[in-house]
Amino acid sequence: MRLKVATDSVDFGSNINDVIVPEEMKKKFLSGLDFFDASIGGAGFTPSASMIFTGEAGAGKTTMMLTLADNLTKSGAIAVFNTAEESLFQVKAVCERLGLKKGFAVGNETNVADLLKKADKLRAQPQNVDKPFMLIIDSLQCMDDGHFSTGRITCQTAERSLEQVTNWCKENYTNAIVIGQVTKSGNFAGSNKLRHMVDGHVHLGLEKKDKELMGLRKLETTKNRFGGAGATTWMSLSKVGFEVVAVAEEE
Repeated sequence: MRLKVATDSVDFGSNINDVIVPEEMKKKFLSGLDFFDASIGGAGFTPSASMIFTGEAGAGKTTMMLTLADNLTKSGAIAVFNTAEESLFQVKAVCERLGLKKGFAVGNETNVADLLKKADKLRAQPQNVDKPFMLIIDSLQCMDDGHFSTGRITCQTAERSLEQVTNWCKENYTNAIVIGQVTKSGNFAGSNKLRHMVDGHVHLGLEKKDKELMGLRKLETTKNRFGGAGATTWMSLSKVGFEVVAVAEEE
C-alpha cells in the first residue's frame, strides 16, 4: 500500500533546499470551533491533511463532528458531512436538537469512489473553487472501497477506503476527517496501519481517572504531523452540545 503525495514530482536525490512547498499547503484555516482548533495546536488545518477521529461509544463523536461542520461553514469553508451509519433524517434531527443554524452539505454515500467524485463536483462549483474543503465521513467501518463487486466487507476494506480518501486529500489539497470506531475496551478498531496512513488522530474519550473530572468528555490529539498536539479539553455534554469545563495546555 502506497499513499500518493504532493512530493511525488520531486526527483530522488534533490537537495532539500530546492524543494518548494506548494502555496496551497500554506493556506491553513481555522474551523471556528475554538476547543477543536486548540486541540490540534491552534494554527488550523493544513490543506492536504487527513485525520482519524475516534471516540468511545456514547462520547458524542457525531455531535462534535456536526458541530464542527457547522462552524467550518460559518468560517467560510465548504464542509460536507457524509453519513454511512445513519439516515439524513436522523442527522437533521440531531442538528435541530443542537440548534445548528449555519448549515453544511450532506451526503449518504457508502462507496468511497462515488463519494469522492461527488465531492469533486461540489468543489468545482464556481462559488466553492477558492474555499477550503473539508469532508467528514461517518464512519470508516461503514465505507466500501469497491474492491468486491458483491459489496463484501473484509478487515482490509477500511485500509483501502482510507487509502483512497488520504490520496484524494494529497492530490487535491483538500481535508478529510474520518470517524473511526473503537472497541469496548477503548482501543482503536482495526489495523494499526490506519494510524500511520493519516496525518492526525484526535480522540474523544470519557474521563475515568481524575475524580473531579470523572464522567466528562476528554478531547485530545495523539498525532498531528502539521501542528503537534494542542490542548487537552474536558467538556460536559448535554442535549444542546458541549460545554468546556477545563483545559490543560500543552507544555
